[in-house]
Amino acid sequence: MDEQNSNENGELPEETKTPVENELDNLPDKSESEEEIQADQADQEDQPDPEEHIYSSSSENPKQPDDFSGGKIVKNLIEDEMKRSYIDYAMSVIVGRALPDVRDGLKPVHRRILFAMGDLGMTFNKPFKKSARIVGEVIGKYHPHGDTAIYDSMVRMAQDFSLRNPLIDGQGNFGSIDGDRAAAMRYTEARLSKIADELLADINKDTVDFFQNFSGEFQEPEVLPAKFPNLLVNGSSGIAVGMATNIPPHNLKEVCGATIELIDNPDASVDELMQHMKGPDFPTGGIICGTLGIKHAFTYGRGKVIVRARAEIQEHKKAHRIFIDEIPYMVNKSQLLEHIASLASQKTIQGISNIKDLSDKSGMRVFIELKSDANPSVILNQLFKHSRLQTTFGIINLSIVNGVPKVLTLKDTIQHFIDYRELVVRRKTEFDLKKAKERAHILEGLIIALDDIDNVIQKIKKSKNADDAKEVLITDYSLTEPQAKAILEMRLQKLASLEQEKIRREHDDIMKIIEDLKAILASREKILDIIKYELSEIRNKYGDDRRTEISFDETTSDIEVEDLIEEADMVVTMSHSGYIKRLNVDTYKSQSRGGRGVIGSGTKDDDFLEHLFIASTHSTVLFFTDKGKVYWLKVYEIPESSRQAKGKAIINLLNLDNDENISAFIPVSQFDDSHFVVFSTKRGSVKKTELLDFSRPRKGGIRAINLREDDSLTDVVLTDGTFNLIIATKKGMAARFSESQVRPMGRTASGVRGIKLKDGDEVIGMVKAEDEKTLFTITENGFGKRTAVGEYRLIGRGGIGVKNIICSERNGCAVTIKNVDEEDELMFISQSGIIIRTAVKGISSIGRNTQGVRLMRLGAGDKVIGAAKILKEDNGDIESDKLGDSDLGKELLSDELSDETKSNLNEISNSDDTSVDESSDNSTENSGESTEPSDNSEKTSTENPSDSTQLDETN
Repeated sequence: MDEQNSNENGELPEETKTPVENELDNLPDKSESEEEIQADQADQEDQPDPEEHIYSSSSENPKQPDDFSGGKIVKNLIEDEMKRSYIDYAMSVIVGRALPDVRDGLKPVHRRILFAMGDLGMTFNKPFKKSARIVGEVIGKYHPHGDTAIYDSMVRMAQDFSLRNPLIDGQGNFGSIDGDRAAAMRYTEARLSKIADELLADINKDTVDFFQNFSGEFQEPEVLPAKFPNLLVNGSSGIAVGMATNIPPHNLKEVCGATIELIDNPDASVDELMQHMKGPDFPTGGIICGTLGIKHAFTYGRGKVIVRARAEIQEHKKAHRIFIDEIPYMVNKSQLLEHIASLASQKTIQGISNIKDLSDKSGMRVFIELKSDANPSVILNQLFKHSRLQTTFGIINLSIVNGVPKVLTLKDTIQHFIDYRELVVRRKTEFDLKKAKERAHILEGLIIALDDIDNVIQKIKKSKNADDAKEVLITDYSLTEPQAKAILEMRLQKLASLEQEKIRREHDDIMKIIEDLKAILASREKILDIIKYELSEIRNKYGDDRRTEISFDETTSDIEVEDLIEEADMVVTMSHSGYIKRLNVDTYKSQSRGGRGVIGSGTKDDDFLEHLFIASTHSTVLFFTDKGKVYWLKVYEIPESSRQAKGKAIINLLNLDNDENISAFIPVSQFDDSHFVVFSTKRGSVKKTELLDFSRPRKGGIRAINLREDDSLTDVVLTDGTFNLIIATKKGMAARFSESQVRPMGRTASGVRGIKLKDGDEVIGMVKAEDEKTLFTITENGFGKRTAVGEYRLIGRGGIGVKNIICSERNGCAVTIKNVDEEDELMFISQSGIIIRTAVKGISSIGRNTQGVRLMRLGAGDKVIGAAKILKEDNGDIESDKLGDSDLGKELLSDELSDETKSNLNEISNSDDTSVDESSDNSTENSGESTEPSDNSEKTSTENPSDSTQLDETN
């Protein structure tokens, strides 16, 4: 505030003050004397302001604006007043509205509704009455709040999908699980349910305390007698101020059983109680996944449980459908189905063709129909993940205990009920004892009169009036006033001998009852026996079977990402510049040897394909770099693209260093200690490490092998420790040695020599040697051959090796090697992105020291940079460039190909291949020179229109 706007005392001028500031200035300061205050009040009495706020020191006797006699105006800071008022409001909401009482499990509004209905005589065996009549009774006598709030509370107690054991029997439309609202209160009718009588039983026997209602005209109970733990049976939920409660419903039979167990064994543990009380039992059924959440909530009063819909996969019209007959508690079915439809339309969940809701009065029947090619298990997991077919129920066992909100364990909750019920039974017994004594006292007077009935009659006849007769009886027979009054009111028929005998028998019976009641009051065990008996009766009378199933498999609720992704076989490619993508394996079709292929990847002018492998979407891929590090990636995490797309930069998926490139891949379905990873390097080193050492992914990768500065990783294979290995070099040499000659080493070891290299030579690949297979060698100019593995003799590790292929000017240098058999297919990849897929059986096996035949026609300047193998059908796997040989599919990735993929591959392998003249191959083996394909073969290949089109498109 500027100084010029204030006077010399620092006060604001009158014209600049707000009305509130002016009013506060008119209030007396705390330092003012009482005389000054009274003088101010006297002045104000002459000109009263009806809008002025009066602060009285006594809230019980508020003063009128024009009456300040005996009052005092006190200044209060608004923040202090707000604190006090808010605390008062909070406590009112906590204790009086939002939280249930641990004794009867009811909030005030529910208690008042039930009491009002009981007071009106609306029991289960009486006719229904209009809901509006009930709501009016509750509002007028006990609950001065909105009629809608009271009616909604009443409606909920009548809904069998909201309460496990409804307390009100409704007639008419009381809403539905689809979220439909109940009909107006003027249309619906209601009465108490049968089990509600057990909450109100003995309420007129002084079992609970009563207090005056809001108007002081009527009495209402502080709590209902409640013969069973309603808080656990029907649960409760509510949001108070600064706290909330959310107690799930449970099975009545189980709750009664657990209560009896705690009575018999006060030191019972949670596990012992859970032998009787398995867990929540929701009215809508469903499946609870695991028991750990239940036990935690029972032990600590807080926890959570995962609840799933009950869903079944069914075959339907050459496809599948998901049948749902139970959904999680408090889930709106209509909204749930709308959300599922939205997920399907937005492609969040693919494969849903239709949703049908055939639910009726007999029960819920929802069908989610799937497309013929959809995987029902994956879609069901996606529904659990993305919709409310699976929900989390957070348990907060908060209730009012002796006027204070407390979070209670299961044992505490049951114990509080037992303590309360013990008090109720004791008060009921005392009430019955009092009534029995009063009746016995009357009967004793009647018996005295009957013993001298003739004189009694004469005395009564001689009396002037009833009071005189009463006095005579009291004086002459030492009776009390109630006894004398009962004698005077006795009907003449009681004088009959049989009636007299009834009175004497009744007296004897009453005396026995009195003895029993006294014995009950004298023994806590007898009181507890009564509680147990009542619980057993209620359990037998109202108990039913569980509706909610509890799955003891803790993993069922853990939906992994793999569970949401359909398992399929993918071709994964990566370019020299590091762009990676995946495509379905069926994208590529088999062609005959010498074909032109199809576009496998779109690349930029300065980029080319460098790696390719095939694996399941659920496999883990180990990426080994030329620097000797290993990274982890799931196949489904690799972006799926079209053949023409270049993919996504690998640096966006893996945390590679700037100078780091991928050298090898291994897809793995599971990690174990019975397999090994064998490395080969460009400089001829080999190393063997347990696969289990690579089972713990790290975001930044880990060291897989130590390399010298002039060395890099070339190949990685998986073994079981018993194989022979073949290492091949760029200049056409190959060495075969036993894997046992390489001892297992740690991740950071450098390895040992695998092959001795000549000057200028380097390793191009390593495979496992299998005698029943042939070794396929591919050169950079599109030529290659396959040779029986048996022709490569076993030598010691570290030798020079033998001749593998002639690296002539026509062939160029060797690029890679694969071990194959007749049923395999190969994919060849060129720098320009051309991929051709060829069956191995179309290429004859020839000798070691030969040049081979043409495998792939290349454009000018194009080179073959790699190859990938598709394993035979019974192995169920696909091997990759830089991957190793077929045992990876046998051991770690068996059965990963889908039946549909196997069928497609079978069709592909049966396609027509261009044959190779056997004489050409034989002459090649004998002379050491290559033979071109026959003219007929070349003509067949080039005259294929589709091949010509692909060539034109590529060039």
